[in-house]
Amino acid sequence: MKYVIIGASAAGINGAENLRSLDKNADITLISKDTNIYSRCILHHYIGGMRDIDGINFVDKDFFEKNNINWLKGREVISLNENEKTITLDNNEVISYDKVLIASGSRPFFPPIENINGKENVVGLKSLDDCNKIIDIAARAKNIVVIGAGLIGMDAISGLIHNKNVHANLSLIEMSDRLLPLQLDKEASITYEKKLVEHGVKLFFDSKVTKLNVNPKNPNLINSLSLLDDGRDVELLADLVIVCAGVKPNVEFLENTSIEYNKIGLLFNEKGETNVKDVYGAGDVSGNGTIWSVAVKEGIAATSNMAGKTRVMDDFFFAKSTMNFFDIPTLSLGCLHIYEKTEGMIIDSLRERDGVYKKIAHKNGKIHGAIIQGDLSYTGVLTQLIRLNIDISKIKKSIFKIDYSDFFNINSELEFEYKK
Repeated sequence: MKYVIIGASAAGINGAENLRSLDKNADITLISKDTNIYSRCILHHYIGGMRDIDGINFVDKDFFEKNNINWLKGREVISLNENEKTITLDNNEVISYDKVLIASGSRPFFPPIENINGKENVVGLKSLDDCNKIIDIAARAKNIVVIGAGLIGMDAISGLIHNKNVHANLSLIEMSDRLLPLQLDKEASITYEKKLVEHGVKLFFDSKVTKLNVNPKNPNLINSLSLLDDGRDVELLADLVIVCAGVKPNVEFLENTSIEYNKIGLLFNEKGETNVKDVYGAGDVSGNGTIWSVAVKEGIAATSNMAGKTRVMDDFFFAKSTMNFFDIPTLSLGCLHIYEKTEGMIIDSLRERDGVYKKIAHKNGKIHGAIIQGDLSYTGVLTQLIRLNIDISKIKKSIFKIDYSDFFNINSELEFEYKK
């Protein structure tokens, strides 16, 4: 059996390793545009100088040799022919397959703003190449602007803050009223906002960039950007603009195929199967904002089915985010900004000492989501309560005091077991 995997991040790498464990004699080829293996979750550590390339690598140095995987690195897939079962690379090399996993991930989305495309000092943040470009320009810049205060925007700004070679004025622009609007409420967000202000970052909320202004001395550069800030016209100087306004799935090579995808990303079912036989998908290429742990599980599930071992993609937390900016750990489960508007949903919150903040959304005895900040020791219990859909309505203690003993026994193998 000849397997091909497109993409060398969480889904692709873990999928390849799983395939080898299931099929010792298979021919496995992994294709990646990247020439290094690295975790995209900690690219801000690389920007900040806390880790080098080896420090963001998540596999052993002999990973490909040990698992007998043919790695075609620095190569981009430009087309796929599902009838002939072939893949064409950017060097015109043609690779055949019996089964293929599309784990090609995503890339930065540049919104339709005047002059945002094709400028040397306007960069996204998704790859190691992006990081290297940011580090290079940032070392010379006097003014740096980050567009977007989601997880990637926070990665960018925190990395710049920790980089000892960056002495620029930093600005962060967000269309919403707070940092991390998809993950946090205003109170949890303020904790990080205060830290950014302490580090001299100028914050713009409820703001929209309207135009990037071209440097009159060099049309390949921009030197400022215009924005509407609370209805006021503002112009910010910018030697570097980092665009963190979302991502787009890498599916262009599927354009002339019958493999189904939409504006969000590749479509595949709980087994990782697309609508085309022997073509599978996993990871961020779905466009669902897939977190690292989910991408790993999807890659393993998809490749298990490729190898004939039935496994489904269930029990995953798509809306789960863990962050630790400025040594303040925070976890977000579910979409509280949606739950707060849901009829019948009860929202309980608690502010404790030492900066600990907890907020839980529940309805009819079932927990739907939570924000925990400062102390994550309770998140394991919450995750299990949500995952197993446990009814807490009969528990009379505070929702913030529920623990494993309320629902679990320790079985003969000394493991926690849910008692219904």
